[in-house]
Amino acid sequence: MNNTKKTTAETIGEFSLYLVMIVITIITLYPFWNQVVTSISSENTLYTTGMLLFPSKLSFESYHVIFQYKAIWNGYGNTILRTVLAVSLSLTFTALFAYPLSKKDLPFNRTVTSLVLFTMLFSGGLIPNYLLIKKLGIYNSIWALVLPSMISAFNALIMRNFFRSIPESLEESARVDGAGYFFIFRKIIVPLSKPVLATVALWIAVQHWNAWFDALIYITDPKKQVLQVVLRKIIVDNNMDQLNAMLYQFDQKDMFSTRQLQATVIMFSVIPMLVIYPFVQKYFVKGIMIGAVKG
Repeated sequence: MNNTKKTTAETIGEFSLYLVMIVITIITLYPFWNQVVTSISSENTLYTTGMLLFPSKLSFESYHVIFQYKAIWNGYGNTILRTVLAVSLSLTFTALFAYPLSKKDLPFNRTVTSLVLFTMLFSGGLIPNYLLIKKLGIYNSIWALVLPSMISAFNALIMRNFFRSIPESLEESARVDGAGYFFIFRKIIVPLSKPVLATVALWIAVQHWNAWFDALIYITDPKKQVLQVVLRKIIVDNNMDQLNAMLYQFDQKDMFSTRQLQATVIMFSVIPMLVIYPFVQKYFVKGIMIGAVKG
């Protein structure tokens, strides 16, 4: 048994790496923690210190106010609907598109793959997309946010490479027993592809949950607007007229600062992603590594 002792240089190097990673972690997490502390601090103690590490006095009144803000709940519902539709449709059609491409004996496989790669480098642009959505009759509807990005070239290639990593002997055995391609895909390929499906589903969910630019262009009805646009009006445009009107209605205008309400809205919007991520995190590394390397 070889007992190798670390040299002084190796120990210093390892300590330096750990120190750098700790500093990077603190720098990354502090802005998020600052928003948490700001959202649960009382307004009187919010500006007493220059750097908020812990709330000196807990107060959840700002969350109570946000819960009564109808525009937030309306945006929440629209964003949840958008995300669920996008994940369901995009995952289904991307997998159905990627599975045939994983077959090397597919006619014109290289040609189709080249066309897919071409779309990753070039696109029609904003104006053609806008005109297309107007012509399709889906302007000012949830489908304008879901259908244009239903199949991603990058996600399709990741799935294709993962499907190629599945042993062909499994499919050959099923075909010998009389199974067709769709049966093989549904009963064999999909159950074995949970890592890549979970990974791509997470990407799609985060993309659509955070998206706001397409909604700003294609949605004109405030009742159909997504959460991120409502957030942008409050945080970036500092448009808090409706929120302030509600505070006046409840005689709470002097209890909250703009900074505190903005932090509360931010925290309220990121909670779903924080809840979902731990459940798919175990598939993430395996799905992305196999899908990116194989093929």
